[in-house]
Amino acid sequence: MMLRLGFAWSSTSSTTIKHIAQARLFTGSFLRKENHTLYKSQCSGLQHALQFNQKSVLASTRLSWDNFRSSGVVFFSMASGSDGLDRLNTPKYTNRLSKEKSSYLLQHAHNPVDWYPWGQEAFDKAKSEDKPIFLSVGYSTCHWCHVMERESFEDEEIGKVLSENFVCIKVDREERPDVDKVYMTFVQATSGGGGWPMSVWLTPELRPFIGGTYFPPRDSGRRPGLKTVLLRIIEQWQSNRESLESSGERVLEALRKGTEISASPGETLPFGPDVANRCYQQLAHSYEEEYGGFREAPKFPSPVNLMFLMSFWAVNRASSEGAEALRMALHTLRMMALGGINDHVAQGFHRYSTDSSWHVPHFEKMLYDQGQLAVAYITAYQVSGERLFADVARDVLLYVSRDLSDKSGGFYSAEDADSFPTAESTEKREGAFCVWTAGEIRELLPDIVEGATGGATQADIFMHHYGVKEPGNVDLAQDPHGELLGQNVLIVRYSVELTAAHFGISVDRLSELLSVARAKLAEVRRARPPPHLDTKMLASWNGLMLSGFARVGAALGDKALLERAERAAYFLQKHLWDEEDQRILRSCYRGNNMEVEQVASPISGFLDDYAFVVCGLLDLFEATQRVRWLQWAEELQLRQDQLFWDSQGSGYFCSDPSDPTLLLSLKQDQDGAEPSANSVSAMNLLRLSHLTGRQDWIQRSQELLIAFSDRLTKVPIALPDMVRSVMAQHYTLKQIVVCGQPDAEDTASLISCVNSLFLPHKVLMLADGNTEDFLNQKLPILSTLVSQEGKATAYVCENFACALPVTCPQELRRLLLE
Repeated sequence: MMLRLGFAWSSTSSTTIKHIAQARLFTGSFLRKENHTLYKSQCSGLQHALQFNQKSVLASTRLSWDNFRSSGVVFFSMASGSDGLDRLNTPKYTNRLSKEKSSYLLQHAHNPVDWYPWGQEAFDKAKSEDKPIFLSVGYSTCHWCHVMERESFEDEEIGKVLSENFVCIKVDREERPDVDKVYMTFVQATSGGGGWPMSVWLTPELRPFIGGTYFPPRDSGRRPGLKTVLLRIIEQWQSNRESLESSGERVLEALRKGTEISASPGETLPFGPDVANRCYQQLAHSYEEEYGGFREAPKFPSPVNLMFLMSFWAVNRASSEGAEALRMALHTLRMMALGGINDHVAQGFHRYSTDSSWHVPHFEKMLYDQGQLAVAYITAYQVSGERLFADVARDVLLYVSRDLSDKSGGFYSAEDADSFPTAESTEKREGAFCVWTAGEIRELLPDIVEGATGGATQADIFMHHYGVKEPGNVDLAQDPHGELLGQNVLIVRYSVELTAAHFGISVDRLSELLSVARAKLAEVRRARPPPHLDTKMLASWNGLMLSGFARVGAALGDKALLERAERAAYFLQKHLWDEEDQRILRSCYRGNNMEVEQVASPISGFLDDYAFVVCGLLDLFEATQRVRWLQWAEELQLRQDQLFWDSQGSGYFCSDPSDPTLLLSLKQDQDGAEPSANSVSAMNLLRLSHLTGRQDWIQRSQELLIAFSDRLTKVPIALPDMVRSVMAQHYTLKQIVVCGQPDAEDTASLISCVNSLFLPHKVLMLADGNTEDFLNQKLPILSTLVSQEGKATAYVCENFACALPVTCPQELRRLLLE
């Protein structure tokens, strides 16, 4: 049962909603049919599973939609509003969250709410006192989580109602994605929407019966406030509890059936080219021509889409569809690089754009975006040779190295969107750290540029190039609360050639002027109050970032980037690998003394932690040819198979299926802001099989893909990263073996040739003649591949049936591109 009273935008929910459920079950005595038709499911299993449940659920409670005086769904702009956190020296309240390490939980440690972290203590209290649970889920850089905290969780009256009548549990969704996925599935399936903060009410047995997202504190017009909702739930819990519990249980049972993903007997792998063509057609249909991207607004970077399009081009180079796929990807990446979603002063990408032109972003920066976008941009460079793409990839890694890096080698999770405009401010504003007035620019860049047309100043040139306007350049539609009045978000409006011509100066002179100006702005920004930094370090996101450094470092031949990648891998091995229990740990934290700390009971890693780290290690192995990273990747894959593989239906569960506190065993069937761990695992298994000789992993990869075949066949746009694995199965991976001395110049030249190209279906390995090493033990055939005439030699093989050896990088390039 679900009451959708408020909605905080989720980047993944809009797509997920459409594929999860047709039935929108409200905590009411009737279903609003006009809304019901908006969310027709493309996932028929769950649709039919829930439909049988509608009448019984809706008839089981008198808690009507009208009782809450709400008549619709409320959407909120995420590029506005303020956090309003008070700067209190001595907190009036302190709860159990003060003992936690998560930034998000610590943000709520001084609420007048008796918060518990997710765990047995809270569960036992709910059972012993026979109280319902209020579960609140969010993350530390979530703007609307800040708003709900300020409005409701810092409200003493609401805090009293919550603490006296509910067992209140706070969850950081980044720490516990397993908990988040289970209850978000309930919210999305029963309402057609989802997002954060997520608010769900549970029985003491952890079964949900009512859920929603953002709630305002008190009634506003036809919108019910959190206090009203709480009082009505208390009343219904006392007078109508049996109906609440039974209807919630029926919804859960429907979800168990509807979310099941498994291979049917006799089912075969979908035909790769057909699946890829359908995915391409669906993406082309949703493509926005003018600025790129795949919707009007808000616009998300969606690296999984871009990587699919470039992979599709790689096997369809001669076709018009292949050329169009490449055009879509490169145009989107160019427009993003020029837009305000790209931080032109301090590098790195913001979370998403609130408009169609990539101009005004939601200003938070997430590690997972940086890792994936670094790979997407360096891939675009490999494909096109266009220097812009390589420069952007480097800029992303510069930002991460400078602002998201721990001295231990790990990477922090995120930077917030909100910050104090000045040191004296008492209320945070979104984007305050990043925006500029025209007056600030003129004051910073007053010098007249010698030889420029009309005696133009540095400010004139800078403002022209980056679209800075005297009254500000943010449209009111992107700033409904007026936080960005008079402010400018930098966006490249002209090419350097056009700007240079406009002011009568050379392109080189202009580039130098803009570089100096950006450095001055960066210096000023460093003096502003910074946004909150979430110093939690997650295994999965560190794995994505490891791939970013390894792939960019390899493509550009940059040893410093590869060294940084190896530092990240050592960090993962030291701080997020439990050698004794042979398990990845989900997270660790920067402590007050700047050292890495762990919670008393470390959280075991989930499927995405294993999958993303394995992928990062494989990328690092191919970039450095250091066998230790391949060995650890194999070890982690074996452990992943033990912990998460579904031996009955194939595919991997997102979390430990034996965990009694999780009511659903889910397999994520969407590549969203992050790729599905099953998508990544399908390719990991294929790569590992070719690097270790384990044929069973090819079979396992195929079984995984077969389990998702219905989704891949009908809506491949939901799984573009997994479609890449289907393509790899069809086209088979090439094994590129370079025989030579590791430090020899001719060996490096051949490896550099391979790394300069985008080859989505290949593995690269170095055979240095040591027959006792790990690779030769795994792949005895390597001992038969030898250098020719004392020169480093490359072999291009399929299933180790090899073409004639080559010693010249140009010949190798021709062979690889055939």
